[in-house]
Amino acid sequence: MERTRLFETETHGGRAAYRLHAVTVAAGILLLLYYRATRVPAAGEGRAAWLGMLAAELWYAAYWVVTQSVRWSPVRRRPFRDRLAARHGERLPSVDIFVCTADPYSEPPSLVVSTILSLMAYNYPPEKLSVYLSDDGGSILTYYGMWEASLFAKHWLPFCKRYNIEPRSPAAYFSQSDGHQELCTPKEWSLIKDMFDEMTERIDTAVMSGKVPEEIKARQKGFHEWNQEITSKNHQPIVQILIDGKDQNAVDNEGNVLPTLVYMAREKRPQHHHNFKAGAMNALIRVSSVISNSPIIMNVDCDMYSNNNDAVRDALCFFLDEEMGHKIGFVQYPQNYNNLSKNDIYGNSLQVINEVEMAGMDSLGGPLYIGTGCFHRREILCGRKFTKDYQEDWNAGIKDKLQESIDETEEKAKSLAACTYEHGTQWGDEIGVKYGCAVEDVITGLAIHCRGWESVYNNPKKPAFMGVGPTTLAQTILQHKRWSEGNLSIFLSKYNVFLFGHGKTKLRHQMGYHIYGLWAPNSLATLYYVIIPSLALLKGTPLFPEITSPWIAPFVYVFCVKNMYSLYEALSSGDTLKGWWNGQRMWLVKRITSYLFGVLDNLWKLLGLSKMNFVVSPKVSDEDESKRYEQEIMEFGSSDPEYVIIGTITLLNLVCLLGGLSKVMKVGWNNIHLDALFPQLILCGMVVITSIPFYEAMFLRKDKGRIPFPVTLASIGFVMLALLPAIV
Repeated sequence: MERTRLFETETHGGRAAYRLHAVTVAAGILLLLYYRATRVPAAGEGRAAWLGMLAAELWYAAYWVVTQSVRWSPVRRRPFRDRLAARHGERLPSVDIFVCTADPYSEPPSLVVSTILSLMAYNYPPEKLSVYLSDDGGSILTYYGMWEASLFAKHWLPFCKRYNIEPRSPAAYFSQSDGHQELCTPKEWSLIKDMFDEMTERIDTAVMSGKVPEEIKARQKGFHEWNQEITSKNHQPIVQILIDGKDQNAVDNEGNVLPTLVYMAREKRPQHHHNFKAGAMNALIRVSSVISNSPIIMNVDCDMYSNNNDAVRDALCFFLDEEMGHKIGFVQYPQNYNNLSKNDIYGNSLQVINEVEMAGMDSLGGPLYIGTGCFHRREILCGRKFTKDYQEDWNAGIKDKLQESIDETEEKAKSLAACTYEHGTQWGDEIGVKYGCAVEDVITGLAIHCRGWESVYNNPKKPAFMGVGPTTLAQTILQHKRWSEGNLSIFLSKYNVFLFGHGKTKLRHQMGYHIYGLWAPNSLATLYYVIIPSLALLKGTPLFPEITSPWIAPFVYVFCVKNMYSLYEALSSGDTLKGWWNGQRMWLVKRITSYLFGVLDNLWKLLGLSKMNFVVSPKVSDEDESKRYEQEIMEFGSSDPEYVIIGTITLLNLVCLLGGLSKVMKVGWNNIHLDALFPQLILCGMVVITSIPFYEAMFLRKDKGRIPFPVTLASIGFVMLALLPAIV
């Protein structure tokens, strides 16, 4: 008798229409390339510029083909929690939840605490939940926040479950309108809120002062792990079990069992490389193996709070499905942000990636592992290969075998968090999260796929996790520089998916991975396209067909249809029209800054001039920056080199556009072949229109977030240098 499935897979509609669209765009691209290849001008008449345009367009064509791999047949998954409950009841596997933080100033403990509390409050048997925090900063301030969280949890968890509130991050919940008060009495709501506010104030005060009050240190043994010699890069391993879920006395104020809560700061020594977040994850895998050893591991970033109480049960619908569950290595949820401006001024929503590209990857073998919001099987993270007869022991975990004291368990766990533990082992290679790449999550997921496992993408209507996105241009550029640099390093390494995945994954799946691996090289074609046609316009050198020529048709068709479909994807994914326009601006900005630096950093590494590093993206902004962000005014305010690039490109296009138009007005249409230069006028004009906020930041704004005058001056200088060959 066939058993009812715990999830179903639905195919996105409109695929026939999309495929017809893709075929017509492909035909347009081929015609465009044919024209470009067969109309090469004579030497001295712009041949070099023409061939450069051909190279850029060949790159764009190849990259467009790569992006089609995930748009051909996307799917959506739908789990059935009611069927899971009917079949398994509360006989569910235990789950270990990993959270990583690295700096109490970039990632404030009060933010981390709200994330931790939201994860402890899942709609799941608390005795089967264990929450672990890895603190790579080794900070007593973060530990203090965790200790405060362990006390507040006794009030917060029963409050959440009594009224079934969402979200269960207290910071997110109390920041919403008071309309939630009708779920409970105003007195109770105010009492819990006051307790949370007081706790947050105590934590923030400690962070600002840089120390924990002595009277608090005396109340818990864990504080004695710190002394004056400890630094973030030089300290012994620290493991503290703040709540032991197996202890009958570890209950909330209503007598209910609490989840296990553990703080870990792995050992750091200056002479030992610590492998960044990947090293922290592997230390957590080992430490948790002697405390809870749950068969399912879920990890989230410290700013990604739980927004959906049933996310754990949803994920288990995939693992426990009797027909397909044994093939699934991990379940990936999308990355969503709760602090985006109304029209997403910095293009950080990831909506099209979440709604289209990840869903397309899901139809090919599974989405990539993005490093947060992901549920793994412990055995697979530890290197297990797929076999058809694989059966998971869902009862795995630490049994009630030995009456081991907390102190003994902590000491055993500390030995597993020592900086020398991994020497001479397969950790970081065949076991655990992989080392040697800034996007360790991607190559870890790739290795899992290449061992025969599939993954599943679950994108519920109510987001499972919500985090803090970049709120300044500098933060956005930094984040995408790190992503593009890491993904390109994969393309240039032994983990290149076409090589590493050959014969192990589908070709379209490999292409889907390279959508992100080839982000960075896009910068070179984009820089060429926004510089050379503009300079050629000023010099009177045509680089496109005449506007009256039939050969202009494929150029216009590809440009218009591709952008119209981009707009459709954005709107259908939940963006606004203005949000899409902001995304187009940021598409240009990221390509000429973040992705360019991603290429350069990889080049320096290949030449042995630099080593991999990891920069924590700050999760805080000052009050003025936050106000400008809410008003959707772009934030500059510093003299970073990327702003010089932005200023140079935008001013160059403005000067070339004005120069081109002045020639038109002086000598008229026929004398300078305006029909041949008109496409370049349009291209240059679009860059200028897109760049209006940058001109305002250079010349009109007076606030602290404007582009500093030295940056504007440097940009003007580079523009003058660029114009010399065009006017000589």
